[in-house]
Amino acid sequence: MSGAKLGKVYFIGAGPGDPGLMTVRGRELIACADKVVYDSLVNESILHWVRSDGELIFAGKRPGLHSLTQEDINRLLVELALAGHHVCRLKGGDPTVFGRIGEEMDALIAAGISYEIVPGVTAGIAGPAYAGIPVTQRDVSSSVTFITGHDAVDAEGLSKLHLQGSLVFYMGVSQLDGIVEQLIAAGRSADTPVAVIEWATRPHQRTVEGTLSSIVERARADQIGAPSVIVVGEVAALRERYAWFESKPLFGKRVCITRARQHADSLITLLQAYGADVFEFPTVAVETLDVTSELEDVGSYDWILFSSINAVDGFFEQLQALGKDVRALHGIRLYAISQKTAEALAWRGLTVDGVPERYDPESILPQLEAIGGSLRGQRLLLPRADVGRSALPGALEAAGAVVTELQAYQLVIPERAEARADQLVAYGPDYVVFNSASAVRNFQALMGERLAKLGDDIVFASIGPIASKAAGQCGIEVTLEPRSHRVPELVEEIIEHARRTS
Repeated sequence: MSGAKLGKVYFIGAGPGDPGLMTVRGRELIACADKVVYDSLVNESILHWVRSDGELIFAGKRPGLHSLTQEDINRLLVELALAGHHVCRLKGGDPTVFGRIGEEMDALIAAGISYEIVPGVTAGIAGPAYAGIPVTQRDVSSSVTFITGHDAVDAEGLSKLHLQGSLVFYMGVSQLDGIVEQLIAAGRSADTPVAVIEWATRPHQRTVEGTLSSIVERARADQIGAPSVIVVGEVAALRERYAWFESKPLFGKRVCITRARQHADSLITLLQAYGADVFEFPTVAVETLDVTSELEDVGSYDWILFSSINAVDGFFEQLQALGKDVRALHGIRLYAISQKTAEALAWRGLTVDGVPERYDPESILPQLEAIGGSLRGQRLLLPRADVGRSALPGALEAAGAVVTELQAYQLVIPERAEARADQLVAYGPDYVVFNSASAVRNFQALMGERLAKLGDDIVFASIGPIASKAAGQCGIEVTLEPRSHRVPELVEEIIEHARRTS
């Protein structure tokens, strides 16, 4: 996006926490920004949308913990834009609701820098909604007032509020007792329903209910802290009827995914849709190897069997390095070990001849023969990483095929994974999911003695028998494995286990 003499600043609302509430416009801008200046309440998942060469700059402010002052942030935005960068100023919720956006815009105006506002979903609406509380309801409340907790203990100010409507307080949980005292002093009944919603819209959301006379004690008993929104009014009592988010089948369950988001996005999305809190712990990074010499005669093969998305990526990267493209595969039958691998080939305009129901030789061989006849004398190429670790090549050779295993890439432990291992222990997952044998082996290597610190109640799940076998070899007992070896069925296994054990 850079290149102009002056850059531009986009004030983007990141929403209250659930990345699914981010606007399409906001996501598009984040994906192509040069610099992203973000606050502490921005969900980490949203930051994954930043392009690989985009720079992340933390500008979070929490009570007593300011990485940058407001003046520093104003100055930073001006400097970045003057340097020709296009900047996303990413704020939690909506940038125009208690976001101090006016001060930042004034600084840009003074410097002659253009800007744009991309609204977001504010926590004062989304938080109550995720708790099952509509902030307005016919015959209950026809108005809603948003108030900052910093101003809420001003009795004179509260006395001027429309006391019959809904009141939503931001940043007020630390002053809850003062808010309650002043509301009662201003004429609100002590029996008025109240709800306090902590970490609104996130999988670890917690909601405490009560009245003005009881809410302080209940919030203190449950150790409710910031960030929280407070809803005062008759609408808070509607939660008993309308609560939906916290009743999802995996709500409150913590699931560790041992694969990078770009290769596990459907799994992460599905788990989050059922209410799970997902911890991303990539244990595998891909390094493409130079196999151009082995691909010079690629057109001589009868079959190419792709074992993974990484195999597809590595194969075509090397094919391109040879100056070749998909035309070199004319007449060759293509087979994908999984549906996701087939989709990676489809993205390149290639339709596979088959995908197995199960990843084992007993399922694959009959399907190959049903498609192309006897394998005797046929040349099969297997681009993969773990050469020598699978029983498939031997089974194919036993059927008379001439098999060439091609190590198109290798799997290594990602940088900074060691620190992530310590974070996993602190996170305390209920489930750990393995998508491959390599993920299992690297997981064990990274965790080491920390594995025992995860506790005896942790449940390990695997996408299929190869990963499960690797887990057994590493001394890790897999409890859940779907029969079809597909992501939706794996998630169903986790849901069913959670139901049985809750």
